[in-house]
Amino acid sequence: MGSRPRRADAQRNYDRLLAAAAQVFAERGTDAPLDDVARRAGVGNATMYRHFPTRTDLLVAVYADEVAQLCARGQTLSAAGSPAQALHEWLRLFMDHIASKRDLALAVTGDSGATALVAQWHASMLATASGLLDEAKRAGAVRADLDVRDLLTLVRGIALTAADRTQADRLLRLIDR
Repeated sequence: MGSRPRRADAQRNYDRLLAAAAQVFAERGTDAPLDDVARRAGVGNATMYRHFPTRTDLLVAVYADEVAQLCARGQTLSAAGSPAQALHEWLRLFMDHIASKRDLALAVTGDSGATALVAQWHASMLATASGLLDEAKRAGAVRADLDVRDLLTLVRGIALTAADRTQADRLLRLIDR
């Protein structure tokens, strides 16, 4: 038995809470007071807790939304431009995701119930990257011996250690033919 769709006003509140939480967590970290999230969303605490009974529920929803957006962007890029440009732009977005969502990802992975979700998110990002990489390989735009898991590990390393965007972009170009 599936769950009923949300009423329009409930969906608006849910969406506002998700957007507010993403902003608050980005600004103040994942330990930011949940009252700040409700206040920024323009709803009461009771409304927030009806949608997200625990902090982990809210963190999971925010992270899931971010991953879905990242994967959807990969599909859009794949359909819109050159394979090399699509891969590089998505990898830059992935780097930004890693750098800006590190605390959020760590907070979510501390919950045993979220473990399966984290595995699903990683699988969806891996599938998106794999498709983009395969297209770039077929176009002869990147090294033919690149493995998608190695590539994502490399990009994670760049995201967490590069001194600035210029260095990150320079390091990312090492995958080109």
